[in-house]
Amino acid sequence: MKKSAAIYFIFVTLTLDIVGWGLIIPVMPDLLMELKHIPLNETSKWGGYLVSAFSAMQFLFAPLLGNLSDRYGRRPVILLSLLGFCVDYLILALAPSYAVLFIGRILSGITGASFTAASAYIADISTDETRAKNFGLIGAAFGLGFVLGPALGGLLSHWGLRAPFYAAAVLCLLNFLYGYFVLPESLPVENRRPLDWRKANPIGSLRFLSKHPTLSGLVVAFVFIYLAAHAVQSNWSYFTMYVFGWKETQVGLSLAVVGVLTGLVQGGLIRIVNPRLGEEKSTYLGLLLYAFGLLLFAFATESWMMYAFLVPYCLGGIAGPALQSIITRHVAVDEQGQLQGSLTSLMSLTAIIGPLIMTRLFTYATAKDSAFHFPGAPFLLGCLFMLISVVLAWRVLSGERRKRKAAGIPDMNE
Repeated sequence: MKKSAAIYFIFVTLTLDIVGWGLIIPVMPDLLMELKHIPLNETSKWGGYLVSAFSAMQFLFAPLLGNLSDRYGRRPVILLSLLGFCVDYLILALAPSYAVLFIGRILSGITGASFTAASAYIADISTDETRAKNFGLIGAAFGLGFVLGPALGGLLSHWGLRAPFYAAAVLCLLNFLYGYFVLPESLPVENRRPLDWRKANPIGSLRFLSKHPTLSGLVVAFVFIYLAAHAVQSNWSYFTMYVFGWKETQVGLSLAVVGVLTGLVQGGLIRIVNPRLGEEKSTYLGLLLYAFGLLLFAFATESWMMYAFLVPYCLGGIAGPALQSIITRHVAVDEQGQLQGSLTSLMSLTAIIGPLIMTRLFTYATAKDSAFHFPGAPFLLGCLFMLISVVLAWRVLSGERRKRKAAGIPDMNE
C-alpha cells in the first residue's frame, strides 16, 4: 500500500474518533447540572475534574502503550483505544450519577492512546520533506471531526441529553471495524524493538525527554501551549452558555466553525505557509496568533465576537505541526513511538493541571462572593501562557540556529 493512501486511512480513523468525542461536548454542562443539581457556572469545575481524571490515566498509561506500539506495531494499539472509547461512551450514556461518569472517564483514559499511536504511525511513513505536512493532517482530522461532531451533538440533544453518547459509542464501534479491516500496519518487524519496562512508565517517559537538552527546552514551551489551550478546550461551553445564554445547538455550531477553520488552516494553509516561512517562523507566528485570539475572547461582549475572534485563534494552528516536526527530528526512527508516547504523557500531565486551573478560575471569577467578576479570566491567563511559550521557543530555536551557523551546517528550519 502506498504511503499516501496509508496517511488518509489514518486521517479517516482519527476523524471518526474526534466526531465521537465532539458529539458529547454541547450536552455536558446540562448533564452535569442534572446530575449534580447545581447552577451552570458551578458545573465548570466538575467538568474539569472529568477532563483531569481522563488525562491522569493517559499520563500513567500512554508511555506503556507508546512502547507497546514500538514493540508490537501501531495498529493493535489504535484498535484497543477505539474499543476503550466505545465502552466509555456507553457508560456515559447509562450513567445514573456523577461517580459513574467519573469511572467512565478513567476507563477511556487508560485505553485512550489513539493519537499517540497515530502520531507514531505518521512518523513511520513520513520523510523529512513530508513530516510537517503529514502531521498537519492530524489537526485537519481534529478540525473536520469538530465540524461534524459538535454540530451533530447539538442536533441530537433534541432527542435527550444521552442521545449524543449513544451516537458516539456507535461511531467508535464503526471506527474500530474500519481500522480492523482496512488499516495496515506501519511499523516493519525489523524496526521494532524489545519492550523496555523502564521506559514504559511516565517517569521513564519524561526522563527520555530530558536526555535531549534541546528537546527538553522545546517541551517546556509545549507545556505552556497546552496549558493555555485549556482556556478554550475546558471552558468554551460553560463560558458561552453563562455569558451569552447559548443553548446546546449554538455551542455545537460554534465548535463546528472551529472545526472548519482548523481544517482549512492545518489541512490547507499550513502547506503554503510552512514551506515559505520555515518551521521556526511558523511556530512564532502561530503562537502569537493564539495569544491574540485568547486576548480577544477574554473581552468579548457580544455573541458574534466569539465567532469573529475564532479567526486569529485558529490561524495559530500553524504552530503545532511545525514545532512537532522540529521535535521529531531530534530522535531516531526506532524511538518515534516512545517520543510520541512521551509527548502524549506530557500533554496529559498539562491536561490534568490545565482544566483544574481554568475551570476553577472560571467558577471563582463568576461566583457571587468573588473578589472580582470577570468570566474571561481563563482566556487572559491562557494568553499569558502563550506569550511565555513564544519566548521559550525563541530561546531554544535561535540558539540552535546560531550553533548550526557557527558549524557551517545548513539550516533545516528555513
